[in-house]
Amino acid sequence: MRLDGMVAVVTGAGRGIGQAIALAFAREGARLALVSRTAAELEDTASQVRDLGASAIVIPTDVTDHGQVDRMAAQVIDRYAAIDILVNNAGVAGPIGPLQDNDPSYWVRTIQVNLIGTYLCCRAVLPGMLERNRGRIINMAGGGSLFGAPDMTAYGSTKAAVVRLTECLAMELAGTNVCVNALAPGTIQTKMLDEIQEAYDARGVEMTSSAGWGSLERAGDLALFLASGDSGSLSGRLVSAVLDDYPNLPQRIPEIMESDIYQLRRVDLP
Repeated sequence: MRLDGMVAVVTGAGRGIGQAIALAFAREGARLALVSRTAAELEDTASQVRDLGASAIVIPTDVTDHGQVDRMAAQVIDRYAAIDILVNNAGVAGPIGPLQDNDPSYWVRTIQVNLIGTYLCCRAVLPGMLERNRGRIINMAGGGSLFGAPDMTAYGSTKAAVVRLTECLAMELAGTNVCVNALAPGTIQTKMLDEIQEAYDARGVEMTSSAGWGSLERAGDLALFLASGDSGSLSGRLVSAVLDDYPNLPQRIPEIMESDIYQLRRVDLP
């Protein structure tokens, strides 16, 4: 199994994409630490993980709270002794509508969850990964990082920032065996998408998907690729579950790492 015995922390693991990634990891032998603010949802995911024969612990955590994030990481290490994989999936759509009509506090909250939460979780797991000289970090980028969209200024801004954070952190980690990449899952029918669709319908706006229509299964499969040895030394890159032929990336990794492809600029190779 590709993740046999590895310890994976998955934030936003109570439903949707986070749950799908947790289950994909469990099928490949990972031990899971499931994180979100809602304990009941996490317990549901944990039950499904255990049904697959994998270990899971539930740690309700607000990823925007520095102290809670540090305690979460300490709990995982206390239980499993190490953290091999971090998936920063916790996120919100934020306010939807013209920027001047957005609730400022909700706009700022979107930054706190999508960007600051990602930073805090990375910060909490990196010391242990660097000490052991191995680790994988996957930051959920979302369609907002690939294409601009009207009425989604908070979401798009934070997701683009997550990709740049990923690139900068990968440069800091060069020369180590800790890799960090961003994952764009495509547009998937989740509770978040339902919220976006409702807001668009209320304004009489048609919702389209420049990022492509994805699936929970494909998002989980790409996360598994990035978390396992399959992705080799790939780091600092944004990979789309819908737009990119990631199963055939391994043989191109040296070329990719010498180019600008799969970064925020999305420059294509000739």
